[in-house]
Amino acid sequence: MENADVFLGLHDFLERMRQPSAADFVKSIKSFIVSFTNNAPDPERDSAAVQDFFSRMEIDFRAHPLWAGCSEEELDSAGEGLEKYVMTKLFPRVFASLPDDVKLDEQLYEKMALVQQFIRPENLDIKPTFQNETSWLLAQKELQKINMYKAPRDKLVCILNCCKVINNLLMNASVASNENPPGADEFLPVLIYVTLKANPPQLHSNLLYIQRYRRQSRLVGEASYFFTNMLSVESFISNIDANAISLDESEYDKNMETARALLSGLSTDLDGQYTQSSPFAGYVHRSESMETRHQPPNANKDPAAQSKSSETKSRGKKIPNAKDNSPYSKIPYLSDLENKGAAVLVNNDQVGQVFQEYPYLFANVGDLSINDVEDLLNNYKQLAFKYVCLSKGLGVAAPSLPYNLHTEFHQHTETVKQQERSRAVEQNNEMSNDTDKEDDGLKEPFIDVENLESRLSQDQAAAPQNGSHEESSQ
Repeated sequence: MENADVFLGLHDFLERMRQPSAADFVKSIKSFIVSFTNNAPDPERDSAAVQDFFSRMEIDFRAHPLWAGCSEEELDSAGEGLEKYVMTKLFPRVFASLPDDVKLDEQLYEKMALVQQFIRPENLDIKPTFQNETSWLLAQKELQKINMYKAPRDKLVCILNCCKVINNLLMNASVASNENPPGADEFLPVLIYVTLKANPPQLHSNLLYIQRYRRQSRLVGEASYFFTNMLSVESFISNIDANAISLDESEYDKNMETARALLSGLSTDLDGQYTQSSPFAGYVHRSESMETRHQPPNANKDPAAQSKSSETKSRGKKIPNAKDNSPYSKIPYLSDLENKGAAVLVNNDQVGQVFQEYPYLFANVGDLSINDVEDLLNNYKQLAFKYVCLSKGLGVAAPSLPYNLHTEFHQHTETVKQQERSRAVEQNNEMSNDTDKEDDGLKEPFIDVENLESRLSQDQAAAPQNGSHEESSQ
């Protein structure tokens, strides 16, 4: 897998930088970072400076004894290591550095948050054969990881993983239904739908960041194709209107207004009272959190000015039943409901009867037969989809397993956590002993494609197994 190769390349790069003969490289890299951060943001100039620095350094690598006799793959890995290290250091300075980019991020995020409430695959002319919303959650999950990383390549890999999941699902569906192999006309609408549902924050800034700071010589081939599709997705969503999603103008406007009311947590019943049964209760509007993040450091020092600003915003918004804002603090979150239900179960003397409609809950592996697989898979899909929808509706960022009724669940979770901790420990992001020890985001967005394809093939039972493919940004 290329992800593993790049990680080893980064590790090798950092190890070489610790060698005494690499002192000039270390000095050049640190000097570039310091001088770069001292300049005011200018995206075009900054991008050109970074690309030029990477180009010069890679030429110097080839001529230096530290890489004498190395293969092209090893030299490429050194370049990847350099990009990852430098851009991780420069990330706070170059990512979403302009107010205009921040504003576009907010607008795009809010528009996706609204449209995702009512859009259906049919609105994007996605054929029923290719509709698979449950499995599309896997693609959404990969795209939502994009803000976990700082290096341009790592962010790009999140997009590639998302696109490959979609591509794999479309291919499996076409084989199962004897359809022609899917092309761009089938792929792009699904990517638009998945992106709308995933709604990754700061999508605009992430795409600009990759465009500006991913090594241009490596943004080619498959990586370039999928990335170009994602740029098209951003453009489509930014300009989305009734015609774009096959709706009447009046229906589109009505859906948008309803979505605004739901996302504001102000859905009302026939009596005009706030209802806690709304699936969007407790949702925190994205624009508020973004405004808070980008306030100047002294924003909270002047309560009068802050109050005046709030009044101005309130006058500019049409908020029904604004006087009923008090229920916000009383709305239970998903975790609260889960804990309450768990407590009830613990004290229930007839807990067995409660779970009678879940016959597999207390079954052991030896109790199952091959005939149970389809039933179990359908139950799992329904459970996962309903739980994620409920979590999103309540504004819970990261849904977790609600209640561990079996020690096996706990053991599995601990095993996964231990593996993640071990991987994190192995990722050494220090260039030298005096380099700061903050978390530089040197984690690799690793995806086990073979395991993922196995899961996807279960969802398309009639489709044959595909051979595993490698994650590639080439």
